[in-house]
Amino acid sequence: MDDRRLGVASGLAAYSMWGLFPLYFPLLEPAGGVEIVAHRVVWSLLFVALLLTAARRWGHVRAAVTDRRTVLVLAGAAVLIAANWLIFVYGVNSGHVVETSLGYFINPLVSVLLGVVVFGEQLRRLQWVAVGIAAVAVAVLTVDYGRPPWIALGLAASFGLYGLMKKLVRVEAAPGLLIETALVTLPALGFLAFLHADGSGTFGSAGTGQALLLVSSGIATAVPLLLFAAAARRIPLSTVGLLQYVTPLMQLSVGVFVYDEPMPPARLAGFAIVWVALAVFTADTLRHARAGTRRSVPEVAPAGL
Repeated sequence: MDDRRLGVASGLAAYSMWGLFPLYFPLLEPAGGVEIVAHRVVWSLLFVALLLTAARRWGHVRAAVTDRRTVLVLAGAAVLIAANWLIFVYGVNSGHVVETSLGYFINPLVSVLLGVVVFGEQLRRLQWVAVGIAAVAVAVLTVDYGRPPWIALGLAASFGLYGLMKKLVRVEAAPGLLIETALVTLPALGFLAFLHADGSGTFGSAGTGQALLLVSSGIATAVPLLLFAAAARRIPLSTVGLLQYVTPLMQLSVGVFVYDEPMPPARLAGFAIVWVALAVFTADTLRHARAGTRRSVPEVAPAGL
């Protein structure tokens, strides 16, 4: 298999795994959202540490932690990705899978706006059109829900900011994930200790199967991130950008067809407007990529689940 095909296969595998997360996280109940995220932090740290040991790549970690600026930026990234995980788990386990998918549909456009605000990047006319169409979609969905789609907006904003933080430093996926999880491991362990001290922790008290599922959250976190990194090294970012829509499409399908979440006409109209915005944005990006022009949008980041 040549590098391009391997890259596409790795990207599809990563985004498909993230797309199946709405089926995975309910299996971790009766653990609550914060407990799930705490376990995800701890077991991710251990799993990635084993991977780095097997690959003899601890030198990358040492190089990163000796740079104070890198550590501070990764600390901010750690808080943002933990918030993103918590919002996602809450959305899925509270019956808002469709709304979580919306967050990852609009995430690329949020990343574009952050590029403009933070880095002073210039958008092309069609990119501004796409952002404007997406704003109309959010307004339509706000009317439909009777409130702003806070879960979707929280996911898009937290992961957009996470991608911005990752753009400020150059650390590979596995060492970066290890440092990020290490920085929030003590609070995670403290919270788990508190839960077990007052008898509300579920690890070990809800059966062996549930305990093993909580342990598996580390693998479920690290593997798609590593697959994404493999894809990003082998295929153009424009291709990665197209593949990322696999995740919210799968999540939307799970929400509608597996969990029977409602999709009234107004909500469907809101999603359709989002898809129009993404079609305009993607067509413009591909057209300029083919022409060999330098892209003015931020690099594509993984889906952040």
